Amino acid sequence: MFHLPAGSESAELSNFPKSIFEQDDFFPLAVVLQDPENVERYQKLGINLYVGLWKGPTEQQLARLKKAKMPVMTKVNEVGLNSINNTIIAGWLMQDEPDNAQPIPGTKKHGLPIPPKEVIKYYQHIRNLDPSRPVMLILGQGVSWDQWFGRGVRTNHPEDYLEYVKAGDIVSFDIYPVTHQSPEISGRLDMVPKGVDRLIRWTDGRKPIWSVIGASRINNPDILPTGDEVRRQVWLSIIHGAQGIIYFVHQFKPRFVEAGLLQHKDLSAAVKDINRRITSLAPVLNSAQIRNAVSVEEAGKVPAVTALVKQDRCNLYIFAGSKSRLTVEATFHVKHNIIDQNFTVFDESRSVSLKNKIFQDTFDPYAVHLYQLKKDVPNCR
Repeated sequence: MFHLPAGSESAELSNFPKSIFEQDDFFPLAVVLQDPENVERYQKLGINLYVGLWKGPTEQQLARLKKAKMPVMTKVNEVGLNSINNTIIAGWLMQDEPDNAQPIPGTKKHGLPIPPKEVIKYYQHIRNLDPSRPVMLILGQGVSWDQWFGRGVRTNHPEDYLEYVKAGDIVSFDIYPVTHQSPEISGRLDMVPKGVDRLIRWTDGRKPIWSVIGASRINNPDILPTGDEVRRQVWLSIIHGAQGIIYFVHQFKPRFVEAGLLQHKDLSAAVKDINRRITSLAPVLNSAQIRNAVSVEEAGKVPAVTALVKQDRCNLYIFAGSKSRLTVEATFHVKHNIIDQNFTVFDESRSVSLKNKIFQDTFDPYAVHLYQLKKDVPNCR
């Protein structure tokens, strides 16, 4: 769960309510740069946050979102700072992907990435303008892929990110392996949790890390992600420590569609199901991780399956996912006392058997399984 940095109490904006990021039942599920006119359609899919407003924020945009009770993270401008509708602003945004080579105005060329020290300086400027709201930094695919040529002369310089991550209270990144057109990345769903792992390591685990997931064709006219591919990336992100999900839903080819996700009923329905499950588990996901409660064994030399363990009073939850492109057999050793020998696997219409506190399961490439086990505690039968 997110907490503002020390010394950032709401002093300048006394009418700002308690941060949504401090609410136990709120897990951020956002869309990027979408028209507020579609807000109710996104709410029906379980979206609970807007990230970015085109050429905004404008008074009209903020009023529309406030009417729909849709919080937004947006860039800083005079309207956002002074609007009577600014209580709907949950946080501020840095410039998008400053780690990528930046366009040179008036040309089709790109120059250098924005130096980290300049990005940090702008972050500090925003914090001085409004210390009551968190600032989000969204980085590019170089977080996960060192060879990303879009960084220009800073390609193969992952050490830059140790500085970039200082320029945000919440840090996120994007890479879209399903629709990616580089053979090195195409289909590599493991690149998503890899980026989450790296950001957690680079921030020493002290900042919330979010993950941007592609939920449209983006630049690939030949491929639309399936609901299962989106689900696996979302849950792999969460299992590896992401505390928020942002869906990128634009389509640029074969034609531009801002709300690309809304054009596809099956994918929209899948995203709705994903969001419904996450929201139903939000208090659990926002609780502390239970360490050393479960261990995982695999036959392979390189461990592929990661387990995130949480609990509420009556249940133990094991959220497990594989980073392997191969099928993996995993054995789980559970240290808690469990009532039922057969327990639920969410969203799969099946159960798994537990014997002597051990169970086994098969993970297809990049598969995720979400287990709910009933603990042996009073009044929970």
